[in-house]
Amino acid sequence: MKKYRFRILVMFIAAVMFLSACGSGGSVKSSGNGGEGGEKTYEFKLGHIAPPDHIWNEAAEKLAEELEERSNGRMKMELYPGGQLGSDSDMVQQLETGSLDFAFITNAFLTSKSDAFSAWFAPYLFGSYEDALEASKSDVAKKILATLDDQGLKALDYFFSGHRTMMFREKVETPEDMDGLALRVTPSPALEDWYRSLGVSPESISLPDVYQSAQTGVIDGMDMDLDAAVTSNYNEVTGYGAVTNHMVWPSVMIMNKDLYEGMSEEDKKIVEESMAAASEFATTKRASQEEEFIKTLEERGMELYEIDPSLFEKYTKEFDEKYKAIDPLIEEFIDTFRK
Repeated sequence: MKKYRFRILVMFIAAVMFLSACGSGGSVKSSGNGGEGGEKTYEFKLGHIAPPDHIWNEAAEKLAEELEERSNGRMKMELYPGGQLGSDSDMVQQLETGSLDFAFITNAFLTSKSDAFSAWFAPYLFGSYEDALEASKSDVAKKILATLDDQGLKALDYFFSGHRTMMFREKVETPEDMDGLALRVTPSPALEDWYRSLGVSPESISLPDVYQSAQTGVIDGMDMDLDAAVTSNYNEVTGYGAVTNHMVWPSVMIMNKDLYEGMSEEDKKIVEESMAAASEFATTKRASQEEEFIKTLEERGMELYEIDPSLFEKYTKEFDEKYKAIDPLIEEFIDTFRK
């Protein structure tokens, strides 16, 4: 009887230890002889809000591939796309507590964590994806990432998944034509301020509700990228698209800070180089799709056109003056890249 009770006790303790290990974080990590020469092995978890067929998930798959290859199989990654782990806010909390290892977080959300990220939304700052990718490697861009260091987060890199365009139910050809319109805008102080300066009422509407809101006239249009317009059929409810490309749309690659700092210098380098490879892959591929998306929308009957960027100059100057005063890093960023 005593032996039986002892066996039950041992089994109970083992079960508790197993459950504790599974619930203690978003990953299981071992440091035994799983890797060459006793190096650490990792099983990471990465979450993001984009659907599985989105360029974000292709970037995540590329990152997982690079990590495994560069570490000779010591680093593996499980992906959770489509908001399976919650919203940006939810995943940032999980990163902070260590229950999630990696996440791709929208720059728009991060402006609520650090004012400095608003620098990326300075209007008409970059003429191409390639310009934005080059800027992301600059010292000032890295300083912006480092503003999250004291929040349990290690932001390591960016990639770019679209330029912002303007889509309307009725054709708009000048900034003045936008006065009084209600447009769906991703919640972010910088984005909302930009549109308010144009006389627009920026509406915060969740993505699943955008189509119906435009269809029923709750909104007059939206700030959106061409990728989303194609995949969500926004051409059906906004027949006009101004391809303004007025802002880039960065995604930020983030790790749990304690996990990163606990790595060897060699493993940190593997993570950083893998992120850089995934960033270049995703940004370059997204840039190559622009003409394809335009052709698709036109074939569906959407009228796409340009608005002269010079018409927005006074609004751009207002934005620069306001946001330079908010944070020195924003001022440095805008002064570095405004040409």
